[in-house]
Amino acid sequence: MMNLVSVLENLVGELEEGLGKAEDAQALESLRVDILGRKGRLAQIMSRLPSLPPDERPAVGLAANSVKERCNALFEERRKILAAARETATLTGFDPTLPGLAPRRGSLHPVTLITEEICGIFSVMGFDVAAGPEVENDYYNFEALNMPPEHPARDMQDTLYITDKVLLRTHTSPVQARAMTTRRPPLSIIVPGKVYRRDSDLTHTPMFHQVEGLMVDKGISMAHLRGVLTSFVRSVFGVRTRVRFRPSFFPFTEPSAEVDISCRLCEGKGERRGEACRVCKGTGWVEILGCGMVDPAVFAAVDYPENVSGFAFGLGVERVAMLKYGIGDLRMFFENDLRFLRQFA
Repeated sequence: MMNLVSVLENLVGELEEGLGKAEDAQALESLRVDILGRKGRLAQIMSRLPSLPPDERPAVGLAANSVKERCNALFEERRKILAAARETATLTGFDPTLPGLAPRRGSLHPVTLITEEICGIFSVMGFDVAAGPEVENDYYNFEALNMPPEHPARDMQDTLYITDKVLLRTHTSPVQARAMTTRRPPLSIIVPGKVYRRDSDLTHTPMFHQVEGLMVDKGISMAHLRGVLTSFVRSVFGVRTRVRFRPSFFPFTEPSAEVDISCRLCEGKGERRGEACRVCKGTGWVEILGCGMVDPAVFAAVDYPENVSGFAFGLGVERVAMLKYGIGDLRMFFENDLRFLRQFA
C-alpha cells in the first residue's frame, strides 16, 4: 500500500515541475491530459486499486482523492498565471490614444429602397398603399381579372399551384379585385408585394417583387394614365428620361400598353463605345412596366357601376432596381453577398 501511496505523491511533484515549464494553454492542456485525463497516469494508478487487499483500499482511495484535488488546484493556479500574463502582454501593446473602430453601418436592401421610393412617389400623387394574401385563390388571381379557366393567358403565368383552386399569387393584381369588392370609387391604390412563378434564370427568379397600381373614378382616361406614369418614371430616373408607350395585350386591361424608357447606360443612343449597348440591345429603349385601361369585364366581376373607368399598371421592383443601379444579374438581389449589399449603405 505504502508503495502505491508514494507513487501517487510523486505525481504531485512531477506535476509541479511540469507546470513550471508550461508556457501556454496548449502545453498546460497536454500536461493535464497526461496526469488527470481518462487514460492519464492517475487513472492508471487507480486501475490497480482492485488488486489490493480490501483493508488497504480505503487508505489508497483517500490518498488518490487528495492528490487529484491538489493537482486540480495546481492546474487552476497555473492557468490563472498564464491568463494574467497574456492579458499583460496584450495591454502592453495597446495604445489607448488610438481612435476606436466604428461598427459597420448596416443598410436597407436595394429592393426595399426601391419599393419605398416607388410607394413614396405614388403616395404624393394620392395613392393609398394596399396589401393582400400571397397564398391566393383561383378566382381573385385569374377569374376576377378576366381570365376564365380556359383562357390562354393563364399559361403565361407559370403558376405554382397548392391545390386546384389555391395557388401562390402570380402577380399583385388580385389585390385590385379584392379592393374593388370592398371599396367603391373613387379608388386609387398601389400594391407592393411578393409574387411567385415557376421560372429561374439570369433575369427571372421563382419569387420576385411587384408594385401594382389602380385608379378608378368617373372620367379617367389614357391621358391620366400617361401623365401619372410619365411623372413616376421621371421621378425615379430623372427628368431627362424619355418615355414611350407601345400597344400590348393584357387580359384585364383594354387598351393595353407597355412603357419603355430611354436606356440609362447609352442615354438612348443604342450604342456605347462604338458597340451596341448591352442593356438595350442597340435599340435605345428599355421596357419598364405594363399598363392599360381596366377592362369592363373586370368592373362587371366586382359589380362596379358602368359610368366609371380606370387604369391599372404593374412593374417589377427588381427590374427598376437593376436599371436604376446598373445591376446586370437579378440573382445578386438574393445571394446576400455583403460586398454587394454594403454599396447601398
